[in-house]
Amino acid sequence: MASVEFVNVKKSFGAQPIIKGVDVQIDDGEFVILVGPSGCGKSTLLRMLAGLENITAGEIRIGDKVVNQMPPKERDIAMVFQNYALYPHMTVADNMAFSLKLKGASQATIDERVRPAAEILGLTHLLQRFPRQLSGGQRQRVAMGRAIVRDPQVFLFDEPLSNLDAKLRVAMRAEIKELHQRLKTTTVYVTHDQIEAMTMADKIVVMHDGIVEQIGAPLELYDQPVNLFVAGFIGSPSMNMIKGRVDTADASRFIAQDGTVLPVRNPADSMKGRDLVYGVRPEAMRLDPAGVPLQVLVVEPTGSETQIMAKLAGADVTCVFHDRVAARPGDTLHVAIDTNSTHIFDAASGLRL
Repeated sequence: MASVEFVNVKKSFGAQPIIKGVDVQIDDGEFVILVGPSGCGKSTLLRMLAGLENITAGEIRIGDKVVNQMPPKERDIAMVFQNYALYPHMTVADNMAFSLKLKGASQATIDERVRPAAEILGLTHLLQRFPRQLSGGQRQRVAMGRAIVRDPQVFLFDEPLSNLDAKLRVAMRAEIKELHQRLKTTTVYVTHDQIEAMTMADKIVVMHDGIVEQIGAPLELYDQPVNLFVAGFIGSPSMNMIKGRVDTADASRFIAQDGTVLPVRNPADSMKGRDLVYGVRPEAMRLDPAGVPLQVLVVEPTGSETQIMAKLAGADVTCVFHDRVAARPGDTLHVAIDTNSTHIFDAASGLRL
């Protein structure tokens, strides 16, 4: 196992910058997820770590070695791809053993590595099957098994669950997390799905437009987003945003553009006179006859909770109630807001105040 470090890493395709100076420290044995919307540069960063893309500037270190010019086979990494990348003419056992055979390992060594990996992943009864005879989840486990038998310093995962159905994705998330807890191998995982990031990672790196917006533990990013982008990206449903200003006479009162007054958690005089955005989590609202009015647009009961899309203070918002709410489109509800789950952002810079 080894630590991984990106030091002011940049990547350009021609004159177009893709990665604009990324600094990330990944500790030995840590499970780190790179997350962000499509085109943010997260997969490019992973491919540069793997040696599949050259870097334009900066340094990438694995352990105590700078690997900028090192070919992929010498970096001691194992990568699991989105499309599994299995050899269709080989059995599961041969797919898992392929890298060992390339190194000239003996059959005894191959058996010593393949069988324990197959047992860990529940593949023992599938070793003589071919990829076409497997389900998507089984193929993904074979791809993971092929990585495990190499016993690398670093595992790399490039959106490995995006081709699976929703129920299987949930199951595979748990399998990958359990696998990491067992092997303790440094892992770098790329996804655009922030639910995957929140549930699996020790540390999340939120990327946007080729830069790192914030690095932290999942709940740290959820509770203390540094800016509007992170606040809107982390959390599902995403944070509600309402434009307005604080009262010039009383900074504890946020006045939305339609005049609705909302409570402010940590009022400060520095908020006065600025265009602001009021952020409130969907689950931070509860029904209260004395609260602010909410115009119901759509009701989505899910069984354990009720999601309501509505108009609040002139903005489109989503509310999550853990009760079964008997409401219909067009109804008016009243909600109280838990200020512990609210944030104030500067509208111009996007930074949290």
